[in-house]
Amino acid sequence: MIGLTSLWINGGLMVSPELNRPRALVVLGKIDEILAWEKTKERERDERFVELGQYLCEVRAGQYWRLENLKSFDEFLEKRFPESRRKAYYLMAIHEHLTRIPKRQLREVGWSKATELIKVARRDGAEFDCATWLHKAKELPKEDFKRAVECHLTGKETEHWEIIYFKLYKSQLPVVERALEIAALMLGSDKSRGYCLEMICADFLAGAALETGRPEQDTGCHTSSGNPLVNSRRTASTDIRQDE
Repeated sequence: MIGLTSLWINGGLMVSPELNRPRALVVLGKIDEILAWEKTKERERDERFVELGQYLCEVRAGQYWRLENLKSFDEFLEKRFPESRRKAYYLMAIHEHLTRIPKRQLREVGWSKATELIKVARRDGAEFDCATWLHKAKELPKEDFKRAVECHLTGKETEHWEIIYFKLYKSQLPVVERALEIAALMLGSDKSRGYCLEMICADFLAGAALETGRPEQDTGCHTSSGNPLVNSRRTASTDIRQDE
């Protein structure tokens, strides 16, 4: 069995292609040349990723790794991409799945956006709207384009987010954890901790509005009407007034 790229076809082992030594030497030399540039020139890497993916696909198809006495294509990738073979497979996927986009235009959108385009092309198949997505890739900033792809794949709108860090003493953790736990029980276990924290804050603002008599919009709370925590506080407040 020849490496990990051998295939069984109609019950028989696929015959290895005849090794084209002159072409293999050229292609392997080109790969090494691009990888050497990649270490020193960030711009070159972003411009030549299309070419590199094409050469890698040719190495796999022609089994050029045999020229270096390697056992498989995976062993070849491990030698050329010691940090991550995943990148090599992304490069090859760009070459294989984005065939309808001219190479020049792929170079213009860059490596990062091209990997996002792969996701759409795989998902949509023959219905992939090449021109529309290429236009989006050119016009949108990288993060906005990633959100557009995510929305297309999941059908869910996404919004900007931030990671916020708090310093808490160990004595404070049980209170915070318990509050988030109770909020999750009231709001639904599928809700994120960030959403639960938002609703707890909205509840606090609604409570402040009830105590001071100021409208909720003055406290900066704009989501309390749909907040079960706030609604429960309002119900409790109404019951107290009725008892009085």
